[in-house]
Amino acid sequence: MHVLSDAAGLPLLVGLSAANTHDSQALKPMVLGHQTRHDPHRGRHFKPARLHADKAYDVPHLRKWLRGKRIGVRIARKGVESSERLGRRRWVIERTMSWLTGYRRLNHRYERHPRNYLAFLGLAAALCCYKRLVRLTT
Repeated sequence: MHVLSDAAGLPLLVGLSAANTHDSQALKPMVLGHQTRHDPHRGRHFKPARLHADKAYDVPHLRKWLRGKRIGVRIARKGVESSERLGRRRWVIERTMSWLTGYRRLNHRYERHPRNYLAFLGLAAALCCYKRLVRLTT
């Protein structure tokens, strides 16, 4: 399960990959799948400013690719940085993953087909966004 969220922890994009694939292979499709907003009056795009990730995404070509897209890279380096420094920001995505796996269908993989599991994952992300909206409006 792969989740791209904003700084507040709202799931923006969810994805799924096989268990035997490395996590770093899902980063490019997730970033490319993220819809950026375009302001027609100013002629600029609003894109993510920084990407926080753990050591599994510490691959040189991914760092170079993200810098080419002008996205700040905050990925822990293998063997250099401890995960405690990035933990200040990473708890947000861990909390989002906890919200999503709090639904019984997603905690254990009951679905045989990945498209069904991905549909339930998208539904859980929509419910998380709806709950946040209700909390903000009441």
